[in-house]
Amino acid sequence: MQQIDFYMVDAFTDTTFGGNAAAVCPLTEWLPDETLLAMTRQHNQSETAFFITTDSGFELRWFTTQGEVNLCGHATLATAHVIFEYLNYPETTIEFTTRFVGPLTVTRNGDWLTLDFPATRSEAVEPPQFLLESLGIVEYQEVRLGRTYTVVLASQQQVEAVKPDFQLMLKLNQKVCITAPAEIEGYDFVSRFFSPAAAITEDPVTGSTHTMLIPYWAERLGKTQMLARQVSQRGGDLRCQLVGDRVLIAGQATTYLVGKVLLRS
Repeated sequence: MQQIDFYMVDAFTDTTFGGNAAAVCPLTEWLPDETLLAMTRQHNQSETAFFITTDSGFELRWFTTQGEVNLCGHATLATAHVIFEYLNYPETTIEFTTRFVGPLTVTRNGDWLTLDFPATRSEAVEPPQFLLESLGIVEYQEVRLGRTYTVVLASQQQVEAVKPDFQLMLKLNQKVCITAPAEIEGYDFVSRFFSPAAAITEDPVTGSTHTMLIPYWAERLGKTQMLARQVSQRGGDLRCQLVGDRVLIAGQATTYLVGKVLLRS
């Protein structure tokens, strides 16, 4: 029987039951992909992060219940939280090697952890069939396509009021983000994120989508440092900064559960 440490962490929040929960499992070596996927399905979280320690840092992979994904912000934040809090890591910056997006770093400054991710650009497009219908909206400012479809709305109130038709959204075969200027004092923009094709109807807080939102709002607002709020039911805060072709996304994290996974062959 193999024992694997298991952590469940709420990312982009400083309170329990806020932000976005991720499972994190340190490994001594990579297990077969089918085992990693089976573990992820058993955990039944939006993402499980698996990592191993190397001479140069850490190798990191992310899985949903549907399979491996190329980038996940909140699970990266959760992994860094585990390394800093439970592995006696002495430095202030963690270097991750990933399979799809190259090297990533997470830096600790007090209670805040800052992700250094590649920025993702987007371009204005005509809304495809089913997009606006699945969101139940008629009025919008623009639709953009990058990592996801992004529908820009006029107000935070509009973003919060959207009640998607997820069955109709499945026909898009694409993830969907909606965003608008923030109406909360001190915040710059808000968003929500939907991914029914990946078995995630609404994601509570989505770091990877902010790699696209940050360049967009930086240009629109004429500023490079912003505070964002994902206005899902759980909600979460993200300190955002555009630095050239990189984005810095900072958040807090809190541990919900520590345990053991027992693998029997």
